[in-house]
Amino acid sequence: MAIRVQLDRVLLERRMSLTELSDRVGVTIANLSILKTGKARAVRFSTLDALCRELECQPGDLMTYEPGPGDGGHDED
Repeated sequence: MAIRVQLDRVLLERRMSLTELSDRVGVTIANLSILKTGKARAVRFSTLDALCRELECQPGDLMTYEPGPGDGGHDED
């Protein structure tokens, strides 16, 4: 997948733990961990909204598009 989640970087910049973020946004540590490790297949806008609110960032600060070999820039779904 060409979408990369940079939650680690943003948490480090904010000096915030995953546990603290979980408490603030009301999302389980397990679900945040899935997002953080790039294993999530989807994210709800309400979750993204809460993350941006608590981390004082924009969605683009949390996610980037990085096409890999064979992606060709086209959606294959």
